[in-house]
This record gives sequence, structure tokens and C-alpha cells, in this order.
Amino acid sequence: MPPQPLFETTRGGITESVHYGDIAVVDSNGKLLASLGDPHHIAFLRSSAKPFQALPFVERGGVEHFHLTLRELAIACASHEGSALHLQTVREMQIKIGIDESYLQCGAHLPGDAEAFKALILQDKSPTPLYNNCSGKHTAMLAHAKMRGLPLETYLDIAHPIQQDILASLSDLCRIPSENIHLGIDGCSAPNFAMPLYNAALGMARLCDPHDLPAQRAEACRKITSAMTSHPEMVSADGEFDCELMRAGEGRIVCKRGAEGYQIIGLMPGALGKDAPGVGIAFKVSDGDAARMNLHYEWSARVRPAVTLEILRQLGALSSKQEQALGRFGPVKSLHNYRGIQTGLAQPVFSL
Repeated sequence: MPPQPLFETTRGGITESVHYGDIAVVDSNGKLLASLGDPHHIAFLRSSAKPFQALPFVERGGVEHFHLTLRELAIACASHEGSALHLQTVREMQIKIGIDESYLQCGAHLPGDAEAFKALILQDKSPTPLYNNCSGKHTAMLAHAKMRGLPLETYLDIAHPIQQDILASLSDLCRIPSENIHLGIDGCSAPNFAMPLYNAALGMARLCDPHDLPAQRAEACRKITSAMTSHPEMVSADGEFDCELMRAGEGRIVCKRGAEGYQIIGLMPGALGKDAPGVGIAFKVSDGDAARMNLHYEWSARVRPAVTLEILRQLGALSSKQEQALGRFGPVKSLHNYRGIQTGLAQPVFSL
């Protein structure tokens, strides 16, 4: 089935643009609960893979070995915004590990945090790799390699033992043979993975509900979800959708955005009712859902927040209080021009 309409904008009562995509909703037992379009559409997870990439390091005792805090574990699973707090947290991790940012092979880009962005411009400075939204993930990968006495120079090579560990654990959690996982290079130069949305959603469901996993792996899953939900400001930033959804979810919702219109969400056991298993949701916006900057130098995506909220609304996963707290993200939003005049609406247009 081709991608289906997810989201539209209107002007003067006429549909002006339509965004298409595919959705899979899967429980931790592997049951496909709901879908739109092709739930087996193959797409790269991009940064939505970060909680899975941290799993082998946590499972092997890396958090305890380096005395990392939950806040530091959260930023290892993050697409952080390069704020002063984010940079400080990554530096503190690196001090514990015994490395500095010169070891990072993620490259540099401008920060998403408005204050950090303006400060670099005012000071006529260029960002360093520490500002990269993946610097926490790379720091954890280097920590994993150092803990095991493995080469640091080649930590991003897919043949490196830590990358092979990531591939194997991803294969196991998502119940897909590793040879069926398509490999690519992410924006931060780390290996990235493409698989059917169904399998990615299943992996997220099992991360949130590891009832059938070996004890050590199950405990690692719980540490990761606990870190992300207790420190959502590390996973993205205050005010950003992932952070605010997890904050409103009060420990029962885990989410992680990815580039090019990818989003993954996990619901903890019981979130959809008493005795309900954990649930994973994965979706891909076909056109990539490019982010936009407002007059306050803040970036936001048009489609993914509203679509996420509409999926959760249709599943009955949010209370009216939670919907109200997240209302600025949608699912239905008024569109205004540069003078503040309402010109139309932006809203989801699908039924699971």
C-alpha cells in the first residue's frame, strides 16, 4: 500500500498541501494493533535509533563502570540542542571516561538552542563537535570501547565490536535478522539502520516492556527508559516536543525523533489500560518534514508532533489534562501570517 495522507494545511477552505506517510502500532507481544499505509515500509530510523544504540553499553555495565548519572545516560540517547546545560553534561561524561571532544568523529553543526546559536554568532565563533546533537551518543560509544579495551580510532566502523554489538542487540529487540537490516551512514557518521516500521515499533514496545528478555538486558532497557523519562530535557530540550511529551507522560511515554520525518514512541505497560502490554509506535513522513525556524530562533517540525498526538488520541493514551498541556503542538493548529492574521488550519487527516 502506498503512503497515505497524514496531515494537511488549508487556506480559504481549500486544501493547500498534504503530507503523506506510514504508521505501525505494535504491542510487546508482536501484535499489530493499528496501522496506516504500509506498516512494513522500510525506513532509516536515524536518531530514533539512539536508545537502541545505547543498549549494549548499558547492558555490559557501562553506567556503573563510569559512575554515570541518569541525566548522562539520557543525553547518550539524545538529539540534544547544544545548550549550555547539554554541553556541560557531555563534558562531565567525558571527564569521567577520560576523553575529550577531540575523540569525537561526529562533526560539528550549529546548535538548535536559540541562546547558544546567538552566542556563537555574537562571539564570531564556530561550533565544535561537542555541539553536535549526537555528541552524547558518540561519547557513550567511546566509553563502551574504552571500557572493553577496544580501539577508539575506529569506533564508527561497522566491523568494530561495539557496532556489531549494537547491530546484534537491535536485531534481537526488533526480531529481525541482522542481515535484513539495511545499513547506511548517519549525519553524524555513525552507522544507521533501516527496517520495516513494524519491527522498529516492536523494538520500542519491548524496550518499554522487556518482560520476555533476559534479566540483564531487561534491566538495561528499564535504565534507558527511566533515564529518558526522568530527564526529558536531556533527550531534546525544554519546550521541544519530545521533551514536553515525555514530561506530560509522567513516566509512561517514551519518544525519540529522527531526521527525515521519522518518529518513534513507546507506551509503558498499563498505559492503554490495566494489564495492557507495552506498545511501540513508529511512523515516517514521506517528505521528510523539514524543520522551520521562527522569529525567536527556535526550530520546530510541522507534521510529526501533531501526528504523534493524533495517534495517541486515537489510541486513548492521553488524558484531557495531558492533551491540554500539549495543545500548542496540535493536533489541530491555526495558521497565521506575519501580521498575525489567521489564514487557515493545519491538522491530521487520518484514521488508524
